Amino acid sequence: MKAIQVGLIGFGTVGSGVVKVLRQNADVIEKRVGRPVVLARIADLDVTTDRGVQVPAGTLTTKVGDILDDPAIDIVVELIGGHEPAKRFILQAIERKKSVVTANKALLADHGEEIFEAAFKSTVDVGFEASVGGGIPIIRSLTEGLAGNRVASIMGIMNGTSNYILTRMTNEHRDFAEILQEAKREGYAEADPSLDVDGIDAAHKLAIMVNLAYGTPVRMAEIFTEGISGLSTVDMEFAKELGLTIKLLGIAKLRDQSIEARVHPTLVPAGSPIAQVGGVYNAIHLIGDAVGDVVLYGKGAGSLPTASAVVGDIIDLARNRISGVACRVPPTSFQWEHRQLIPIRPMATIESMYYLRCMVKDQPNVLSKISGILGGHGISISSVLQKGRKAGQTVPLVILTHRSLEAAIQTALREINALPLVSEPTTLLRMEELE
Repeated sequence: MKAIQVGLIGFGTVGSGVVKVLRQNADVIEKRVGRPVVLARIADLDVTTDRGVQVPAGTLTTKVGDILDDPAIDIVVELIGGHEPAKRFILQAIERKKSVVTANKALLADHGEEIFEAAFKSTVDVGFEASVGGGIPIIRSLTEGLAGNRVASIMGIMNGTSNYILTRMTNEHRDFAEILQEAKREGYAEADPSLDVDGIDAAHKLAIMVNLAYGTPVRMAEIFTEGISGLSTVDMEFAKELGLTIKLLGIAKLRDQSIEARVHPTLVPAGSPIAQVGGVYNAIHLIGDAVGDVVLYGKGAGSLPTASAVVGDIIDLARNRISGVACRVPPTSFQWEHRQLIPIRPMATIESMYYLRCMVKDQPNVLSKISGILGGHGISISSVLQKGRKAGQTVPLVILTHRSLEAAIQTALREINALPLVSEPTTLLRMEELE
């Protein structure tokens, strides 16, 4: 019985996790595949550092060619990240008719179309469950489990680092910068955390899910992306008083033959399932026309949760090779010839409810002037909160609006911020009802 042979490119945190899972669960994996799955070669620039897992002698190499040029290797797993040389290695593996597994969300978000087209033309499989949500099976849910649905919306916490920081800011009433430094020391944030805290990582994941849910390619530049570094504990406290919680959400909605795709801090009801997700956990809420609401929850990162998703792809692709089939499930979910370009709506055209915190001088007629500007742009107020009156000093004035057009809000804010009685730029947060 011929074993399925796997070549691993990248022996870092996730790569070592994959080795652990393949070794520890070799017996159950063999029973599920029908044949042994053998890790034949591991390529990495560093083959001397101890990763805490034993590999057979002769397995490690510094040459990726030892994997790509070996006809006995059936499946190539790319875990080095980044655009190059990862893209080149994946395309070379596809050209050699090897199935590919990757966790590279940035590469798929930016260059997925090229990779998917190459796989389609070469009739090979590409698995990328680990690229979104760590151990959460969101990719397989979109491509298989929910394939009979029209997806109305996708919304969720897609970055564990940002959620960890926001959870602590909310619970401990401490500033972003202070908690970020602690998150770095504790290993929850990278030395350069910009991909996480600026919302870029979540946008990569959202781009992949939109592609699968709606059968359309998405350019990263089309996804409105805003991070959490500008958030203040003042807004956390006001949110709590209003029965709300701030989360960094990725949001996609199908609206009138176009798609909303945006990532930003969002106020959600404190009692909602999304609001309860704390720490490094992720949660993704989908609405399908047949299934209704589906919420997937779990660890969105980490060595073993991500390795679980990688190994799941290896098993799936191994079964296909044994059965002599490929592309049974298109990597893009939709058959290649049936995909279409659906426009991404400009942010100015979306509608939302809004939270506005104006820092104003405590004097008569302040509210009437601000509400007059909002009303002049067709924006109606649902509630107002003002605390800590100090005559002649600056105080926060919090306004919640009914659903309004983003363009109207932005125009109104420019006028509000120009008022002499407003001491600093107004804080704006969008709100979701999670209906």
